[in-house]
Amino acid sequence: MATPRPASRPAATRRFAGVSAVGLALTVAAGTGFALILLLVRAQWPPLEGLDHGVADGLNAVVSGSPGLQAVLRAITAMGSTLVLTCVVAVVAVGLLVRGRGRLAIYLVITGLGALIMGPALKVAVGRLRPVVEHTVALAPGNSFPSGHSLGSFTCYGALLLVFLPALTPRGRRIAFAVTAAVILLIGFSRVALGVHFVTDVLGGWLLAATWLAVTATAFESWRRQVGRPPSAPTSEGLEPEAARDVHPAPEDEHAGTGAGWRTGAGLGIAWVLVFGALMSVGELLVRDPDAGLLGDQSVPRWLAGHRTPVQDGLSEFASRIGSTPIIIAVSAAAVAWILAVTRHWRPALFVVVVMTGEITLFLAVVSLTDRPRPDVPRLDGHLPTSSYPSGHLAATICLYGALALLVLAGTRRWWRWVPVALAVLLPVIVAWGRLYRGMHHPTDIAASVLLAVAWLTAAYLFIRPAVVLAGVPEAPLRKAAHEIAHEIR
Repeated sequence: MATPRPASRPAATRRFAGVSAVGLALTVAAGTGFALILLLVRAQWPPLEGLDHGVADGLNAVVSGSPGLQAVLRAITAMGSTLVLTCVVAVVAVGLLVRGRGRLAIYLVITGLGALIMGPALKVAVGRLRPVVEHTVALAPGNSFPSGHSLGSFTCYGALLLVFLPALTPRGRRIAFAVTAAVILLIGFSRVALGVHFVTDVLGGWLLAATWLAVTATAFESWRRQVGRPPSAPTSEGLEPEAARDVHPAPEDEHAGTGAGWRTGAGLGIAWVLVFGALMSVGELLVRDPDAGLLGDQSVPRWLAGHRTPVQDGLSEFASRIGSTPIIIAVSAAAVAWILAVTRHWRPALFVVVVMTGEITLFLAVVSLTDRPRPDVPRLDGHLPTSSYPSGHLAATICLYGALALLVLAGTRRWWRWVPVALAVLLPVIVAWGRLYRGMHHPTDIAASVLLAVAWLTAAYLFIRPAVVLAGVPEAPLRKAAHEIAHEIR
């Protein structure tokens, strides 16, 4: 089959002109729609007010009676929160910098900051109060118009889509558009269903985000042409088509696969069962004879509780937070993104994902079947519904920082490789002290967490073998990226 000829410059220019005309029309339409909704909201137009309040009351009647639906809606709405969007944009921007795509990183940061600034400013200017419903499901600070979650999610996820489009096939692009649209729609719906926004708040946020995205994409295209790049069609080719390889998460593995086939999966499955069996056996012994005094199970928590001070209370809270679920998830996600950006291989990132997934599933399985009460001392974290055995905070800390230390040791021989190793030892010690001091665990819970983490981390490393792809990874990606960024900007 003959290779298709590349489009001539006149053809590319005509295509760019056509796409630009359509984009301009859509931008004008979005901007006009936002202005119209803004005027009607400010004027409190009765038909629109009736629609807003009717939808809010109807959804509240359904959602308020379903705790399960409320939990799902809160999980969805969290995807549009300022914290989550800021973390996602920051992690991706750093990854782009490492790959030498500084202009794309700058575009992401500026586009995200624009949404972060416009939302609160318009809320103050419009001054619309939030819905008042019969059964309060969720609360949110500030005014109502426009919806910050809707504005931020449309802007940030839309910008990410434009950045990563070049790495996708035509079919993959259609799927990506559909998934992004679904996420944005669900976030907007969750805000209305939770009773913290009206329908017009969400529509206003979407229309403003579409306008802002169009403006920033146009500015980026102008920047491209100033540095001599050919015209592009952002909604079909992405913002920078020539960056396809650099925005691909792991281009080096496109044809090589991850190296973790069915044999690796079977080995990991067997290892998971063996670790689970060992933990359950120890747990059954501890539950059966709780007064054995093994490892000072009763004396250590009581001694620590009797020697508490305000300063140590504060330090122990910080120590405990190091292993908390939000921190572990945030660091894990950032680490996976960083690993993909630096190594350009799936296997090291897969290793971290498997380690953390195995840890959480082992912890949940064991803690749900082992009903061990927490120490009989005043607990600084209050009542927790889960069993004392094992400590999830400690197991997650060991697995995460241990996995990162193993990857660094395999990837470099520089002196600083011992820094993550030191953290992998020091942080678990700090977390273990914090959990014991706060009266949340027995010493044997701590010992069981060490068993869980070390055994599972070792099995994952031996079966996935992430070190085999790290030998050829450059050791100074940031230095190279800095030179490329400076050249791009000039």
